[in-house]
Order: sequence, then structure tokens, then C-alpha cells
Amino acid sequence: MHTGAVLALDAGTSSAKALLVELDSGEVLARAAVPVGLQTPAPGWVEQDANELAEAVIAAGATTCAARPDVSVLAVALSNQRESVVAWDAVTGDPVGPLLSWQDARTADWVASLSPDLAERVREKAGLTLDAMYSAPKMRWLLDHAGSASGSLRLGTVDSWLVHRLTGQWAIESGNASRTLLLDLASGEWDHELLESFGIPREVLPDVRHSDADFGTTRGRAGLPDGVPVVAVLADSHAALFAHASRGEGIAKATYGTGTSVMVPLDDAAARIPGLDTTIAWWTDAPRYALEGNILATGQAIDWTAAIVGGGDAGAGGQIVAELAARVDDAGGVTLVPAFTGLGSPYWDRRAVTTLSGMSASTTREHLARAALESVGHQVADVADAVRDDDPARILRVHADGGASNIDLLIALQADLLGVPVARSQEAALSALGAAHLAARSLGRALPPIQLDPSVEPRLADSARRAQRDAWHRAVRRSRFVPDAPHLEEDA
Repeated sequence: MHTGAVLALDAGTSSAKALLVELDSGEVLARAAVPVGLQTPAPGWVEQDANELAEAVIAAGATTCAARPDVSVLAVALSNQRESVVAWDAVTGDPVGPLLSWQDARTADWVASLSPDLAERVREKAGLTLDAMYSAPKMRWLLDHAGSASGSLRLGTVDSWLVHRLTGQWAIESGNASRTLLLDLASGEWDHELLESFGIPREVLPDVRHSDADFGTTRGRAGLPDGVPVVAVLADSHAALFAHASRGEGIAKATYGTGTSVMVPLDDAAARIPGLDTTIAWWTDAPRYALEGNILATGQAIDWTAAIVGGGDAGAGGQIVAELAARVDDAGGVTLVPAFTGLGSPYWDRRAVTTLSGMSASTTREHLARAALESVGHQVADVADAVRDDDPARILRVHADGGASNIDLLIALQADLLGVPVARSQEAALSALGAAHLAARSLGRALPPIQLDPSVEPRLADSARRAQRDAWHRAVRRSRFVPDAPHLEEDA
């Protein structure tokens, strides 16, 4: 006899996922995934279809519910890709223009032209680096290029769009709002000075709600039960951190997706570390903050490499790269810096370019595959080093989740490059599960802690680790050698 379940919906970059999670036991009773398309109409432009994303989320949820008609769905939880922006007509409810992905860099030149004073105000108030990845520049672009026949335009992040489609309400969750460059971290409200600086009218933005607030009830969506309350909304990386948070102190969370988010929890919003961001992780009875480094291309680097070395193999990118990389003991001196749209944390250099260096006549596709996995591990280690330079006790071990965390060799490389143990979540769709944990809590229940695989211990000698890290940093310096770009030596 099942006690009821939470339907957890996750709107990712490449797919929408759904989990049906039984309350009390935490057992995943059913799951589904629906792929979502991605368009790149111009260099640096990354778009999605907002309707397609919403329908994929609903379809994944409907498939999951259909698999277990004997289970009563008591609540819905949402997790979502962050920083992406949707504009829609308030009267018709239809999208106006494309969904601008978090990966989209079309506003990078405009952002680079903004004053250092604004960058400092954003850093002080919102806790974030002034960069095209975040929502405000995308909102400004949509205001300039998207029109609404009714003259009533709404702007929101993906959580706002999904809440609107599921319940008809217009709201944004605190953690998602904190990724826009427009929210004051201390108050949890829109900051009027920042709104004015980016030219975003307050009336086009939704109200900010706590992560476990009332987001309405489901209605009129085929395959989903009507009248089910949406009781938890979390940004995807924040949801993964919420799932990991019960495991103790000194733990960093690394979510390996298209890009990678490395986060550690904070007690207050005061922390400011160069190259890293301070954000609201979630807001329930009180705000919970996090220190974060956002890496722009990790899973993307693996898929890109797979397309080059796969030789027409139809397998998944991660599988191709993992199998090839496992055939060699090292990358043969090859280093990939996957700066497809520049480098994210801790460099935040949009002028950096992708480099593939150290090749010789003996370089094989196996070496290239190994270099791709190493590029992921090095980028995570760059963020971890920035955190540990401020306080070594913040990262004593790393918990990994996300699609690429299924690659055993990547986890072993990560432990070696970090010099700390790495434990992998047994649930790859941890964002959805983390949102389910918050939903259960809002219902007065508590799900069991997430299950982890045994920790992978670092085996690389310190001298070998330093040599590999030095070689990586030399490659990063080459990647950043573009006109007027700062050299890494100046940052060291």
C-alpha cells in the first residue's frame, strides 16, 4: 500500500525528466525523460522553443503518472535550468520570441561595454559576476526584439514559465530570481537600482516567492492530475545541493551537465570571492545561501569531442569518450580548453578561445578523448581551488551528480585532480529528487538521505597532481591570449 507520492518535474537543457517519488520511503516508483531541442542560429546564440520545453515536461510527467496509476500524487515539485529567459503574452499566454538559453552569449559584447561601476553594484547587491550568462541581459534583448500584440509582455525564468503553464500563476522562486542580476540578496526582493540600470520595468517581472510557497494547483494539462498543489520550486543546481545538504559539513556539490555547477553552502550572503558567485540556494523559513562556480562547457566538451572521434558511432557522447579514454593511461600531452563561448568561473573571460594543444604525430583519438575528460576535471578543480584558497575547510570531499557523473574514469580523474574523495550520487536525476525532498518537507514529511556510491579516493601523488595542474594552467593562458585579453599570470 503506497502512502502517496511527489511528482518531481525537471526542465533541463537537453531533456525534461520526471520522477514519481514515494513519500516516507523515498523510492522512485517511476521515471521518464523526453528530449528537448536546442537551436544555434548564429555563433554564440543558443535558443530553445518555450512551448516545446513545457510540453516535454508535461509529457514526462504524464508518462510517469501513467506508469503507476495505483499511486496518488499528493504534490508536484519543480526543478529547472537556470538563467534562461522566456517572454510571453499576458493575454494569450503564448511565447513571444525564443527561449534564450543560459548558454546564450549574444549579449556578451553589450555586457562588456557596461560600466565597471555597474559590475561592482551587481557584485555587491546581487552577489554575481556581470556576465551574459545571467538573465538580465537576455531580458533586455527580448524587450528590444520581441513584441506583444496585446502590449502586455511578461518576462520570467524557466520556473516562472512552467508555473504559468501548470497552474496559471505568475511567480518566480527566490533562488531562480537570484540568478537574474536583479535581486538584492539580503532582502530577497527586486532591486530598483539594478532594474533601472538594465532597463527592465518592474511590471514585466513576476513576484518573488519562497522555494516552498504556494505556486497554485495543476489544471488542464493532459496526463497530469488536476488540483495537485505545486509546493516546491528549486533551480536545478540548488535542488541538487538541497539533496546533498544533509550529508554533513565540508562538502561541495558538483553537478555535471552541459556545463557544471560547483556549490558549497553558506550561512549568510556576505561572502565574496573573486571569480565565484554568492547566490540564494533556497528560501524557506530563512534564506540559505551558497558559494558557486559556474563552468560553461563540460558535458558539451565531451559531446563535442565525441562528434570528432566517434567515427560515426551512434552511441551517446559520454559513452564514446569514456570507452576511448579508458584505453590509454594519460592524454599523451594533449590538453583541451573548451572555451566555446569563453571561460566561466573562476576566469569569467568571454574572449577566451577553444584550444587543443600538445598534439604530435603519435596522438590518437584515445588521447583526445582522455583530454576531454581531463578538461572537465581541471575546470572543476579551478573552482575548488578558488574556494579552498579562501577557506580550505569548505571542501573536504565532493559529491557528484548529473549525467556525466556516470563516467567512472571521470570520477577517478576528478578525485586525483582535486586531491579529495569524490562520492557519486546513485540518482543521476538528482535535481528532480532534491526538489522532491523539499516538497516532502513542505508536506511535513522527510525523505531518507540520498544514497551515494562508495567514495573514490585520490591516488595521484602531489607532485604529479601539481605537474598536471601546471600544464592545464599553461593551456588556459594560451586560450586567453586574444587581443586585449588579460593574461592568467596577471591573475595569479
